[in-house]
Amino acid sequence: MTDSSAQAPPPHVPGASARGVAVQALIRVLRDDAYGAAALSIELERSQGLEDRDRALATELFYGTMRVKSALEARLAPLAPRGLKDVVVKAELLVAAYQLLSLDRIPAFAAVNAAVNGVRAARGKQVAGFANAVLRKVAQGEKLLGADAARQNIAPWLLQALVASVGAAEAEALIVPQPEKVVGLRLVSGRALPSWLESSAVGRASPRSRLISGAGDPRKREGYAEGAFVVQEEGAQAIALALGARPGERILDACAGRGQKTTLLSEQVGSMGAVWATDAYPRKLEALSSEYARLQLSPPEVRALDWTVGVGDVPADFDRVLVDAPCSGTGTLRRRPEIAARLAPEDPARLSALAENIVRSAATRLRSGGRLVFAVCSVLEAECEALVQRVQDILEPAQFDCPELQALWGAEQAPSAFRIGPSQFGTDGYFAASFLKR
Repeated sequence: MTDSSAQAPPPHVPGASARGVAVQALIRVLRDDAYGAAALSIELERSQGLEDRDRALATELFYGTMRVKSALEARLAPLAPRGLKDVVVKAELLVAAYQLLSLDRIPAFAAVNAAVNGVRAARGKQVAGFANAVLRKVAQGEKLLGADAARQNIAPWLLQALVASVGAAEAEALIVPQPEKVVGLRLVSGRALPSWLESSAVGRASPRSRLISGAGDPRKREGYAEGAFVVQEEGAQAIALALGARPGERILDACAGRGQKTTLLSEQVGSMGAVWATDAYPRKLEALSSEYARLQLSPPEVRALDWTVGVGDVPADFDRVLVDAPCSGTGTLRRRPEIAARLAPEDPARLSALAENIVRSAATRLRSGGRLVFAVCSVLEAECEALVQRVQDILEPAQFDCPELQALWGAEQAPSAFRIGPSQFGTDGYFAASFLKR
């Protein structure tokens, strides 16, 4: 499998269109098995002259096509009996078919012409004629129904597992996104609130969140360079808050990644506390260090470490440990639809076993009576409740110790495990469980 994020960005492409960006990103996914977010990011970076509205359209075309790709392929297949083995032609036809069958604001003739011109430029007049014939027939078909088309992208075993784990309504909410794209921001403690965020909505899961839509890339707005906020999905904020870090404590973020959660933990413990951040991928830790510099926070102790191999030189005196473990990512399907095509029926159990190994290893770094919070951006029971049961020989389930998340459970006592997701909180799907070391 190719990770396109590890490749050097290609040269800048002047005069690129929103549709062209979507097509090129889709080619990366089809040809290189690239991750969608990385592929789109590279193409948007190449096309820095695009206005915000065109960048938003490119994102919609790309992810919309990915979300109903199976349904689009089913419409195209009878019209291309020899198959669509040429990924350039296939990408052009898929994006055009999405425009024709799922969108109303783009005229059919414009969608067809743009695709035909793209195929002609890449493959010549004869293939362009084929594309023209196919798309004119596609344009005569009935529109796709969003929910039904999105479900076609989900393998039967995965849809069954989703419904069994969270119910039919939540499963559909995880698959089909809301029409309006909302971006989550996390306000950084002690920083002035940028004026453009004064009227923004506060999220339902994280009291530190602000939700914006239609504002373009927030990283280009007032306050970002000064470290006033972090671009972070609201559910991810809630997971970091769930650890309940207190001023002066020693904290380990065992699967820190690029450090968005880690920076929140550093805010919480303050200058008298200490944070360690580990991850198996050094490149992610490089991004973590850059984020700390932007936020003007004291950097954590950083280690590149595979917890399934050993504990390295990480000490065993932490008050709290966060294990935001590798998982299937099924809680993010509405934003990352390509995940569905990557998963096999055996993957949830395999990933759950991996997460268990990490939990058991990281738990040895806790002081006696210390707290561990396990979390995944999956909603599948095999990766969530099943793991909780297996680790109770070394960890005792304990109520969450986090007043900031009181809104999640209201007047009731804090639970020892919770789920959040799009139906109730408007977030991605997450599971978290709290333990004390036995």
